[in-house]
Amino acid sequence: MIEAERTHRCILIVIDSFGIGAMPDAASYGDEGADTAFHICQAVSGPKWPTLQALGLGNCAQLLGKILPGCEPAINPQASFGILEEKSPGKDTTTGHWELAGIVLHRPFFTFPPTYPSFPSDLVRAFEKETGRKVLGNKAASGTEIIQELGAEHIRTGNPICYTSADSVFQIAAHEEVIPLEELYRICMIARRLCDPLNVARVIARPFVGQPGSFIRTKNRKDFSLSLPAPSVLNVLQSAGVRTIGIGKIGNIFNDSGLDENYPDKGNLACLERTHSLVQRERTRKEFLFVNLVDTDMVYGHRRDVRGYFHAVSEIDKALNRLLPYVEVGDSLIVTADHGCDPTFRGTDHTREYVPLLVYQKERKGVSLGIRKTFADVASFVCQFFGLPNSFPGTSWSYG
Repeated sequence: MIEAERTHRCILIVIDSFGIGAMPDAASYGDEGADTAFHICQAVSGPKWPTLQALGLGNCAQLLGKILPGCEPAINPQASFGILEEKSPGKDTTTGHWELAGIVLHRPFFTFPPTYPSFPSDLVRAFEKETGRKVLGNKAASGTEIIQELGAEHIRTGNPICYTSADSVFQIAAHEEVIPLEELYRICMIARRLCDPLNVARVIARPFVGQPGSFIRTKNRKDFSLSLPAPSVLNVLQSAGVRTIGIGKIGNIFNDSGLDENYPDKGNLACLERTHSLVQRERTRKEFLFVNLVDTDMVYGHRRDVRGYFHAVSEIDKALNRLLPYVEVGDSLIVTADHGCDPTFRGTDHTREYVPLLVYQKERKGVSLGIRKTFADVASFVCQFFGLPNSFPGTSWSYG
């Protein structure tokens, strides 16, 4: 028992954009009526996601007074279940993940206006001077659509396609044979520095390949996030000797801060396989695994692909079923999300939603954790789980 306590493990899995209903302030974001999980269940007939259902996903929805068709509440859920409300302003990846890790923002990240020209003239001038390349685009757009629109001109001129969205982002698309990856990343680092004074959350490299009319984005995307305004739970755990491990986008989101190991695997299947392999290795000390599964958002949510989103969650569900046997007594597995991206909703952007909270602990009965007032409750719980003082603006749920 002493050895098990010494080496216990916490796994935090974020199903990117898997919201579970519009928050009370959703109307101020234009998102009233958004409901990612419910609308997917409504659109696809039949039973859904047996592992998530057994854990208590349907019980999460019931806390908000609704039933997920095909993923109804479990009579005896295997996990404790709840709902997280985002306290920070915003509905983006950085805001959501930072709050889960204990950093609550008090002012939103800066967003560029959607219409041309989106970027301030002094930012464009500085970018063009330092990169030696002119800006194409300069507006809000779908990433898949703007490369079809401007890809041929980009190939002809060698100028990068720069665009934004409803989120706080400066995105740079380039053909990998026109601007090689390392050069694209260098350009993004220039843009990152220039965007810092504006409080822009992310600069994103969006490489693509192919020919005019059939361009496709590659998995070599890279995010360059704003520096953290305060230590996250990763920093606190690392300082206390807990091995901290990031999988998927986590390193990018947190600028590699507080990570002992970083595995920037691309795509859900690769991230899930990495997680599965890591939980099977021999433990030598306490571990915290922070996993982002981005495909639900990037590949299916933004593209409003309901069935694709459903199947992506189904693959996660199967992977969770394989993972559960490796969650030992004394461990915790947390499954949640960072925002919504309702594939049935208007537009192509994120949606301001509550997110589900599932906490699986072997041989512990699942109980209701209620509707939590901040994502930062997760960071507070993680501190308590590892026996550390809570230095974050959240409240842990009962453990013991």
